[in-house]
Amino acid sequence: MFFQKEIETMNRKELEALQLERLKYMVDYCYNNVAFYHKKLGDAGVTGDKIKTLSDIQYIPFTTKDDMRDNYPFGLMAVPMKQIRRVHASSGTTGKMTVGVYTKQDLENWSDQVARIAVAAGVTEEDIVQISFGYGMFTGALGLHYGLEKVGAAVVPASSGNTVKQLMMFRDFGVTALVATPSYAVYLGEAVRESGYPMSDYKLRLGLLGSEGCTTSMRAQIEKNLGIVVTDNYGMTELSGPGVSGDCPVRGGMHFAEDHYLPEIIDRETLEPKAKGEVGELVVTTLTRQGMPVLRYRTKDITR
Repeated sequence: MFFQKEIETMNRKELEALQLERLKYMVDYCYNNVAFYHKKLGDAGVTGDKIKTLSDIQYIPFTTKDDMRDNYPFGLMAVPMKQIRRVHASSGTTGKMTVGVYTKQDLENWSDQVARIAVAAGVTEEDIVQISFGYGMFTGALGLHYGLEKVGAAVVPASSGNTVKQLMMFRDFGVTALVATPSYAVYLGEAVRESGYPMSDYKLRLGLLGSEGCTTSMRAQIEKNLGIVVTDNYGMTELSGPGVSGDCPVRGGMHFAEDHYLPEIIDRETLEPKAKGEVGELVVTTLTRQGMPVLRYRTKDITR
């Protein structure tokens, strides 16, 4: 299933042409609007017109979490604050918070990206989706919230905690889909088993889990105890939040929003690109983000 089928099924040649056009624009956009990138790109001698192929991205310097912290809170912002409609931030458990800001168009794009992964997971306008992420500065809850509403689903903004109430809303509201972390979904599944209510009282069928890793055994346990099909999704504050990629019930890997993000896989020691299928560190460039664009962000996440 597709939310934006024409884009999501674009052939590789057309997609790469779009990526190249957007990459060239983004290099100049960053150079002209972000002092940090003005210096970085200037020192590297990189401008949009020097990007002839997608492989030329290798000449753009990397951006790291330390760069984010050094420019906290708004040093990487590319527009005046009057154009910003939302501010999010990471928890900051390993240092200063990583801040993300969003223009009106950024929020539209973000909700589209989340809508894609929701529809790919099987969500329709007939669904009632309970979001059991904590609301607040965290991108997960509001990110999924707006994307699910764009699909047409009814959203129950339950937030996290108060498990007895969570189960009551499952039953009383006829909730059909759950958004949560895998670890909380495991806990909810155990609570359902111990609740004393028959599974026929629960209408759950889908789980959109994220914000932390989910092992195969965890997924199997969640699916068994809650009677749902689980899909995973990926994102981070530095890139906007959830919606960067997500899987579907086929489970052939994550579907990456490649019209909005340009991924690379590099060797984390040599920083050289890895061949197709090889495991390495994920590096991502935002192609459409206005408020806080990012060039070649080293996620430190390992994938292929």
